[in-house]
Amino acid sequence: MKFVISSAELLRGILSVSKAIPAKSALPILENFLFSLKGNLLEITASDTELTLKTEVEVESTAEEGQIAVPANHLTNLLKELPDQPLTIKTLNDTSFECTWTTGTSTLPYFPASDYPDMTSVNDDNAITLDFPAQSLVEGISGTIYATADDEIRPVMNGILFDISPECTTLVASDSHKLICYTTKDVKAQEKASFILHKRPAGVLRSIIGKTTENVQVTFDTKSVVFRFDSTTMICLLVVGKYPKYRDVIPQNNSNILKTDRLQLLNTVRRVSVCANKASNHIKFDLKSGSLEISAQDLGFSIAAYERMECQYDGEELSIGFKSSFIIEILSNMSCSNLVIKFSDSKHAALVVPAEDEAESEKICGIIMPIMIA
Repeated sequence: MKFVISSAELLRGILSVSKAIPAKSALPILENFLFSLKGNLLEITASDTELTLKTEVEVESTAEEGQIAVPANHLTNLLKELPDQPLTIKTLNDTSFECTWTTGTSTLPYFPASDYPDMTSVNDDNAITLDFPAQSLVEGISGTIYATADDEIRPVMNGILFDISPECTTLVASDSHKLICYTTKDVKAQEKASFILHKRPAGVLRSIIGKTTENVQVTFDTKSVVFRFDSTTMICLLVVGKYPKYRDVIPQNNSNILKTDRLQLLNTVRRVSVCANKASNHIKFDLKSGSLEISAQDLGFSIAAYERMECQYDGEELSIGFKSSFIIEILSNMSCSNLVIKFSDSKHAALVVPAEDEAESEKICGIIMPIMIA
């Protein structure tokens, strides 16, 4: 193998796939990038066997095509220290290759491409393909990923459900204490389909989609999903299992309705929760016509706090407890100015949605379970 490439372009390419390099692996070969040179395109692959990232970088000239696996850490550190300039990479023998720039040379080991494991992809015969607007995909992941669980017993809860129908696509995440749904009508399928994407690849996908990316092609079967956009391909294994019937737990008839400013409520909860018990993080909402009082106390340290805020509340007087950290997470990850919280009573889940006059009012909703209060 021998080619000339811009050092900055090569660095950009390897950084775009480096998130798939495992910190530790039982297969040392996975601590390498796989370089595949054909014509004027260099394909760079990184993988931990469950998540694979590929990108293509255009080279300035090719003298000899080939495939090698190069050490990720050494090559990345070298390129970070080089100013942008032409870089010549060529294999010297069966075990080492040379990087030559204007003023110097570095010799590094490489490994046969045949040692790199084959990565699972989708079965084209059974695959479903969708076009997903890139920014809707980023919004959907950002709006739900924080609600995923860390559950060894129920691994399906550790991912985001993509629930696809002829009318819309809904992204769902839940840790059993809260549930978040993000719905977009820009993505539809001829028939109902779904898959569960683990939160780690979901987070990686969100981070590598550029602001200028317009569209992401999503292809999936029962075991794997492939995301293609710009010059990047991401392949990952899906979480296998059946997601709970989330629509059954979304409240439909909560008649006690609170409308308030999202940031004001968020900041109030943050202030009051300073005095909540550090183990439980419990706070209490006392709702009356025209006002909401939020309180917290920690009897062990003899501290307490409460704050009253004006609001629009239409319903019965109600006292209900929540875990403050869950309220803060939901409010922090919504972007609306005003929101509506619909309550049934002190024992059933509350529904959190943007106010009806907000642009995203039909896009996102949150459900939070109450806790028992003294």
